[in-house]
Amino acid sequence: MKELQHLNKYFLKYKYKLILGILITIASKIFLLFTPRLIRQSINVVDEYRKGNLTNLPEVKAELLENILYIIGAALITGILTFFMRQTIINVSRYIEYDLKNEIYKQYQKLSLNFYKKNRTGDLMNRISEDVGNVRMYAGPAIMYSINTFTLFIIVIISMYNQSPKLTLYTLIPLPILSIIIFRVSKEIHKRSTIVQEYLSKLSTYTQETFSGISIIKAYGMEPQTRENFNDLSTTSKEKQISLVRVQALFFPTMVLLIGLSNLIVIYIGGMQYIDGEIENLGTIAEFIIYVNMLTWPVATVGWVTSIIQQAEASQKRINHFLKIEPEIQNNVEEPTEIKGEITFKNVSFTYDDTNIEALKDISFNLKPGETLAIIGKTGSGKSTILDLIGRLYDIDKGELLIDNKPIDQVNLVSLRNSIGYVPQEAFLFSDTINNNIKFGKENASNEEAIQAAKHAQVHENIIGFNKGYGTTLGERGITLSGGQKQRISIARAILKDPQILLFDDCLSAVDTETEEKILNSLNKLTKGKTTIIVSHRVSSAKNADKIIVLDDGRVLQEGTHDILIQEPGYYKDLYLKQLSEKS
Repeated sequence: MKELQHLNKYFLKYKYKLILGILITIASKIFLLFTPRLIRQSINVVDEYRKGNLTNLPEVKAELLENILYIIGAALITGILTFFMRQTIINVSRYIEYDLKNEIYKQYQKLSLNFYKKNRTGDLMNRISEDVGNVRMYAGPAIMYSINTFTLFIIVIISMYNQSPKLTLYTLIPLPILSIIIFRVSKEIHKRSTIVQEYLSKLSTYTQETFSGISIIKAYGMEPQTRENFNDLSTTSKEKQISLVRVQALFFPTMVLLIGLSNLIVIYIGGMQYIDGEIENLGTIAEFIIYVNMLTWPVATVGWVTSIIQQAEASQKRINHFLKIEPEIQNNVEEPTEIKGEITFKNVSFTYDDTNIEALKDISFNLKPGETLAIIGKTGSGKSTILDLIGRLYDIDKGELLIDNKPIDQVNLVSLRNSIGYVPQEAFLFSDTINNNIKFGKENASNEEAIQAAKHAQVHENIIGFNKGYGTTLGERGITLSGGQKQRISIARAILKDPQILLFDDCLSAVDTETEEKILNSLNKLTKGKTTIIVSHRVSSAKNADKIIVLDDGRVLQEGTHDILIQEPGYYKDLYLKQLSEKS
């Protein structure tokens, strides 16, 4: 249970509720003991009357009726206490589940972009859902039944020993056998539980990717192949589950067998002791049989609880693996930093460690607050990497990246990212209303501000054309919109945020040239006083920039203004002439 020690901090957090639950559990079991004692007394009274030691039948009936009422009362109190036991201990497990999910989600948000490149979404989702669910079963039912079983064992064995030490020892003979079985089978359960959770993650990952790429699957007519792959994966997962259940299924019948053996021992040994006069009353044998059967369910749950703990251990190990990962991007400055918008690259180089591709090689430029930089280049030349480094989604390998003449890792990370409005090439929209998607970067903005931002992004007319206008709920990832509409809503989101730094990553690639010109005219007015970087394949998006750099294979190929670059032979002039002829 080494991995489950991570939960100890939560048990300490809710210790008073747990202690109350334990006290209630003990009290409920104490009241449960009244029943076998009262049954023993009742049988002894009947036995004494049959032997002729008691002759007053009304008194015998009155005592039997009194015992029945006591049994009913004890059962009612036990039931009420059991209800409150569940309300305390089981509720604590729900609080722990809530806290653990929040801890995992918070860690997910801290982890760098590089982490998400190496791990699949389905697996991440499985750890925060299936795995946390398994851990909750340990934090609630497993603990409750463990306390229940332990308490019942102690008080029942003490009661049995007080009645007949010899018979008690004979009755407990099967317990060592039970312990050995539990120890050996629990190891196998742990191993198989780990495999089951891994396959559940694979299944979640495959289904998530299938749903996300359903349009591609349909376009290529790959439904049969996809179904076959899913069937193979789910069949393997089913076989692993059945393999686990087979081992789990050994517990309950084994427990019942051993409890039945204990009953036979009580009847035989107790009967012989009664005949020999070692046990004076027949009621003692009946009391022992009730005690043994009272232990049937708790003993049976030992196997179930063991299985729960082993599954929880396997799940918590998978959770801890992610919780122990130190985020690559650390916020080294606690105090907020004022961002003015000056950006300086000094001989910056960067290599993606997952692909070992050197995306940037010795890049240098300076951008004063309020200036606009356009970056032109072929696909894979490193344009988007520059924007990722400015947002500190990655840390540079060599050189210096300065924000307002401070090393970027000495700038408060929250302040830096709050000062940036980022529009990616592949716009991501949430399954929410268009209005809320635009307000994503500034949730307290008014509806009028959102509408004005949409007008600047040239998407207002499209939005009001929908049945519910700005209240239209989008499909997953904005699937109900065209590529150009998604890009323009993403631009509106950045405009509304009103940041000090604006980063546009080829965000007009899906927009026609006429709409592009209108958007650029609006942006020229809105970006005054803001540091702006525009990544594009089109000269039309770059021509009004204060500075233009041309990248090729991670290096600066050309640098200057539009007027200078169109006079120089090279990539920019060739691209300008080509696009000019296409426009003509």
